[in-house]
Amino acid sequence: MQEPESYDPGDTVDSTSEATRRDAGVTESARANRGWWDRNADEYQVEHGTFLGDDRFVWGPEGLDEVEAELLGPLEELKGKDVLEIGAGAGQCARWLAAQGARPVALDLSHRQLQHALRIGGSFPLICADASALPFADDSFDLACSAYGALPFVADPRLVLREVRRVLRPGGRFVFSVTHPIRWAFPDEPGPEGLSVSSSYFDRTPYVEQDEQGRAVYVEHHRTLGDRVRDVVACGFRLVDLVEPEWPAWNTAEWGGWSPLRGSLLPGTAIFVCERD
Repeated sequence: MQEPESYDPGDTVDSTSEATRRDAGVTESARANRGWWDRNADEYQVEHGTFLGDDRFVWGPEGLDEVEAELLGPLEELKGKDVLEIGAGAGQCARWLAAQGARPVALDLSHRQLQHALRIGGSFPLICADASALPFADDSFDLACSAYGALPFVADPRLVLREVRRVLRPGGRFVFSVTHPIRWAFPDEPGPEGLSVSSSYFDRTPYVEQDEQGRAVYVEHHRTLGDRVRDVVACGFRLVDLVEPEWPAWNTAEWGGWSPLRGSLLPGTAIFVCERD
């Protein structure tokens, strides 16, 4: 990995992009989201770095911490485990895992995000790769995790799930969090305007931001709760638990469409706890 360049707040987001709903396939989605995260990684880390911390394992904007949740298993059993973090960003979760004695590998599609992981530091490997084509041998890991990484942004989540199952050892656990599917029906707004249904929960047409030439610069894909469960089972996993974190009283922060107001009424995150048979 290269050392990160200095942050220039003027060199960030796609200010001229147009939001629409249209089809976006595997290749287009991957290309768009790699570019988006490379361009916006600096701003993301500046805006959310304090909440995420350098070495915390937070499952979503609600602030559910793995220290309390133990969704990967008891903390004392993490020591010596080989763990793959998918969509690692700046490696906050991997850094926490390393502190528990695990042997994490942090993987992300965005080179710029991993440069921030390098900036913060850590002794674990950083891998820039697509989650639908993991560069690891079969049965390489005891655990895999993904906190809002990869799954919301891929056109075919089963490609990722099959790859994760392939690199997990028998009995291995994969835990991943995504935006709760019910949020798809509501505007992505933190205030009262985000409490009224504006579209069909069953409309799976991707959300796409595109440039003036119609090229996608950001893509997010929707799966219903049932879709997610069927994806997990079809790819050889057993669904152990489905966690919908409640918004805690201590969390007064807004994060995009997540807020105390909405969080007190609607689930914002869904966490799937899966095991390979």
